Amino acid sequence: MNEILNAMKARRSCRAYKPDAVPKELLDQIAEAGLYAASGMNQQAARIVIVTDRALRDRLSEMNRKVGGWDAGFDPFYGAPALMIVLADKSCRTAVYDGSLVMGNLMLAAHASGLGSCWIHRAKEEFESEEGRALLAEWGIEGDWEGIGHCILGYRADELPAPPERKPGRIKEV
Repeated sequence: MNEILNAMKARRSCRAYKPDAVPKELLDQIAEAGLYAASGMNQQAARIVIVTDRALRDRLSEMNRKVGGWDAGFDPFYGAPALMIVLADKSCRTAVYDGSLVMGNLMLAAHASGLGSCWIHRAKEEFESEEGRALLAEWGIEGDWEGIGHCILGYRADELPAPPERKPGRIKEV
């Protein structure tokens, strides 16, 4: 089987990371892979924000924790040293789908590059908040954007688990 299909079968969400920084070149390659995701009418309406600054990463983690309702001290980014925030232009009818495809590409590219990754939700709520909109403005991102997800990234602190069995009956030929 070809390497893309093997990566699709082997990739798993990672929830335990080493603190080691991910090289910028590797993050740039993964982000570029995200930009090659399919998009409705090729509008390319999704954006990626790469976050490696620890203070900003921790601020975003705290925002996410509050939206999720977890106790103080919980890190919904599981110690990952880097993340990529996927945003989609709300004026695009396929924004959520397009951003979701970007997220999929990011996770597959991370796996193929030897990194762990996980899709962390609640970006929508974060960037609809006053604090989230202020961050977008600070980053020079103008317009009406929806947070699709956070792709947390880093070197796995645990072994890659075996893929679980697939549920039967999910393909129907007609």
